[in-house]
Amino acid sequence: MTGTDDNGARGNEDRNLPPKHTILPLEAYLEMQRAIGNEHRFRILNTLVEEGDMSATELREELGVRGNTLHSHLDELIDVGLVENRKRKTPSSRGIYSYYRASAMGEAILEHGLRELLRREWESLETYG
Repeated sequence: MTGTDDNGARGNEDRNLPPKHTILPLEAYLEMQRAIGNEHRFRILNTLVEEGDMSATELREELGVRGNTLHSHLDELIDVGLVENRKRKTPSSRGIYSYYRASAMGEAILEHGLRELLRREWESLETYG
């Protein structure tokens, strides 16, 4: 049975929520989930995790999206902390000063969220399909 104990603490039903003293509030985690709920943003994050650091031009070419669409989605991913925009002090061998990369949280939410769900779906299809 779940409910509250003498101190008002919730039972097992809250074990999937962030602990009281977590770095981020629950709303921040929900914002991250909402952000990758959009196909463009999911594909951007997935590409950055799979391919590593990329410039906006490289992302645009890889994903086949217009520049303004890409930047809008990148801004959203940056705002929720899933992607970081880095600037180099000197250009890379390709002349790139600015690039995007998945944050540690971006990698984690992708690996332990949607990818895990897809992995389980494939396992289920292989077992019962």
